[in-house]
Amino acid sequence: MRQKIITMAAGFALAAGTLLGAGPAAAAPAAAEPPAEFGTDWHDPLTAAPPVPKPSTKSCEVTVAEAQFRDFTPYEGSYAPPKGCGERWSKVVLRLDGKVKGRQYDRLGYLKIGGVEVLRTSTPEPSPDGITWSVEKDVTRYSRTLGGPQPVEMLIGNVVNETYTGVIDVRATLVFYAADGRTKPARVPDRVLPFANGTGELTTPRNSERILAEVYATGSGGGCEEYWYLTVPKEAPYSCKADEGPYREVQISVDGKLAGIATPFPTVWTGGWSNPFLWYVIPGPRAFDIKPIQYDLTPFAGLLNDGRPHRVEVSVVGLPAGQSGWSTPTNILLWQDAKREVVTGALTRHENAAPTGSVKHTPGAEHRLDTEGGHRLTVAGYVDTSHGRVATTVSRSLANTSVHRWTEGESLDALKSTWRDDETVTTGGRTTRTHRTYTMDGRTTLGDGDRLRTVLTLGDTAEVLSFGGGARPAYTRFDDTYTGDAAYTANVPREQRHAVATTSERYRLYGTSGCYDRSLRTVQGTLTVDRRAC
Repeated sequence: MRQKIITMAAGFALAAGTLLGAGPAAAAPAAAEPPAEFGTDWHDPLTAAPPVPKPSTKSCEVTVAEAQFRDFTPYEGSYAPPKGCGERWSKVVLRLDGKVKGRQYDRLGYLKIGGVEVLRTSTPEPSPDGITWSVEKDVTRYSRTLGGPQPVEMLIGNVVNETYTGVIDVRATLVFYAADGRTKPARVPDRVLPFANGTGELTTPRNSERILAEVYATGSGGGCEEYWYLTVPKEAPYSCKADEGPYREVQISVDGKLAGIATPFPTVWTGGWSNPFLWYVIPGPRAFDIKPIQYDLTPFAGLLNDGRPHRVEVSVVGLPAGQSGWSTPTNILLWQDAKREVVTGALTRHENAAPTGSVKHTPGAEHRLDTEGGHRLTVAGYVDTSHGRVATTVSRSLANTSVHRWTEGESLDALKSTWRDDETVTTGGRTTRTHRTYTMDGRTTLGDGDRLRTVLTLGDTAEVLSFGGGARPAYTRFDDTYTGDAAYTANVPREQRHAVATTSERYRLYGTSGCYDRSLRTVQGTLTVDRRAC
């Protein structure tokens, strides 16, 4: 595949009972007659993901940042909490509105408030006539950080010159929903501690009883790690190489001891797979709202609560030694025991199974790379709190299988891959099982007359089941599937590309809390289907 080098990123976590969405709340009208090929304008980007559920209480809005990005100079400002909605809120929703026109690559961006990364995002590629888009995210868990004045930093790194003319114009706002008699304040972490690069010294409050880490792990930086799932070992003749092939795993350690493992989400950016026409209206899953990986570090709370600094480090397995290409900004979320000055405890179990895997290259007129990889980790510990001893066990199992095929010169480049990330957390008698599956099945060909065609399907699914602990069982399943088929003439000016594309997305969410089902379809940038089934 002839990759276009861009600046982008990736990552994910699904929290039971929390829905994060991007896109409009209501179905948009669908046009019936698409053009024969792409013109100079197309439908504004949108996704089928659900909007963030919001209470019907009083709300207050605060503008956090307003900026035009032309280069890599960050926006710096200040934030103060709103007046009129109380000091504790039932929900806080972040909204990012953007616009850009002309010619521009997709770009990676972040928003930090008080040093805490509250959003990592990427941008769509614009039409000559211009586009607008929006992203919405539930940021209630950062309420303690938002409870007082804070510095703000935002950056969407960009390059503007005679060729790339698109200035990225964005506005970020927070909407605070008050608590009232029927709508209680949200239960949120007592502190959120940021680590800019995922590594540093952590000193927790000595009465911490629950500790989570969230890592916005993104393969990015303008090199092959943006396409880590396509890399091959050194001996194979392909443009993107990594010593051990495409297997990646994001790990977090405490004082050198492995504390958590996870599969990174294989995000495809809006210029990905050498074919921007796939993404002009419907982006790939998570491209606009990069979700962090979550790790439950509560088994380590007894160790971390000793009042001393402890080294926390995030690393990426499979990244060639000495090579950059991943960003891992990290937030540590802490819940404290208000009735204890010191919470003691211990790590009681640590089982780190040997990683498994193989990489086999079969040369020929059509090269083939078969990859398998996996890892299992179980950790357990307890804390003695004011409400008794609470034991926590975290087990996580990762698996990846992929088949990558390509020809000389990469005029054919195809990948079929599946990633699984299964996790079971038991704490205080309550068990939560999360089964995540990510899939990628794509093929790009460069044929006669430099006609490039890409056919691609992406899948992002998860099932979450919680039971025990004296509470009702809860079940949630979501399935976000993208499909696209796009073709254009490469190596010619835009007006000579004769581009066509059919893309679709279906997002389904159901369980004990209800049902959501929305389908989108576009042809040549025209929205032809916008349908809800629930």
